[in-house]
Amino acid sequence: MLLNVDDYQKAARKKLPRFVRDYVDGGAERELALSRNRRALDECVLTPRVLRNTTTVDTSVEIFGSRWSHPYAVAPMGLNGLVRPQGDVLIAKAAKALGVPFMQSTASNSRIEAVATAATAPWLQLYVMGDRSMAEQLVRRAKKLGSEALVLTIDVPVSGYREKDERNGFKLPFRPTVSTALEMLLHPAWLARAATAGAPEFVNLAEVEGKGSAQAQAALLNRTMDRSMVWESLQWLRTLWDGPLLLKGIQHPEDAKTARQRGVDGLIVSNHGGRQLDAAPATIHSLPAIVSAVNGEIPVLIDSGFRSGTDIAKALALGANAVLIGRPALYGLAVDGEKGVADVLQLLSKELTRTMTLLGASNVHSLQEIGLKSNN
Repeated sequence: MLLNVDDYQKAARKKLPRFVRDYVDGGAERELALSRNRRALDECVLTPRVLRNTTTVDTSVEIFGSRWSHPYAVAPMGLNGLVRPQGDVLIAKAAKALGVPFMQSTASNSRIEAVATAATAPWLQLYVMGDRSMAEQLVRRAKKLGSEALVLTIDVPVSGYREKDERNGFKLPFRPTVSTALEMLLHPAWLARAATAGAPEFVNLAEVEGKGSAQAQAALLNRTMDRSMVWESLQWLRTLWDGPLLLKGIQHPEDAKTARQRGVDGLIVSNHGGRQLDAAPATIHSLPAIVSAVNGEIPVLIDSGFRSGTDIAKALALGANAVLIGRPALYGLAVDGEKGVADVLQLLSKELTRTMTLLGASNVHSLQEIGLKSNN
């Protein structure tokens, strides 16, 4: 019986070879940031208000003039095709059905044109690698397709040291070891789908690097980014993109102030799900100072460690405009494809509605009136 995201995680792990589930679940180094995210959310306490009219509970929010049915979106995640072929398209369809955005990663295994057909105005997450022409062609294509917003990820000047991936020998081009090959054989349904679809590729780099380029795939998997990117580089990006621009990976309030001053349209408080700096603070702890720094002038979203509707309510109570959901969507994808993703998203929505009702909050705005205690 799948009653919560933890149940979906357990079910997903049974369906995936070890190197895939370790890639999905793993964090950097000792995985302290990974556990810190979870512990910090657990320590946040919501204080309910009583005798309030909750006959109807409205979970919708408006971001950049668009109405979301629920205050969350699906976070950008790379190599979703490793979990299930055409994973990005399947997730996009499920998100569209729930009335929430899907953010497509540069490290997607589906072309942005295919995802744009499956979703309504998907957002594009951008990595800027050493050759900026790759970023330029992605942004131009996204603009042509009517993507609603551009998300520049800024917390990967170098890839976090993910020890589980190292132990599994997981890198591109992927060459299975004996133990990895055995793991794949022990998961015949996953293997059959993978064999039919072929090895996932970073297909959106094809126009610049050539399809199947080992160099391009390795650079993206290893997060070999343009380390010369600085605040002034945003001017270059603005020559390509005139729509909403968000920075993903903000953790310091001074950076939030600088982003606002530089004309950035939104922020995503993120420690990359605990996959980059193992000493990074939990995002729920960083959130209040960043919300204060922008003073309501631009929307602040948050990710990293959110696994329930109650978690989402906590972030909203602390001033976030919306939450990004990552791994839970992949668990649903592994369990039952598009339907599995939709089931997980519906589960989160039901949990959020129930939590808001118990708190006495009839809409998302009133959640910020609810007392929240965070034990730092």
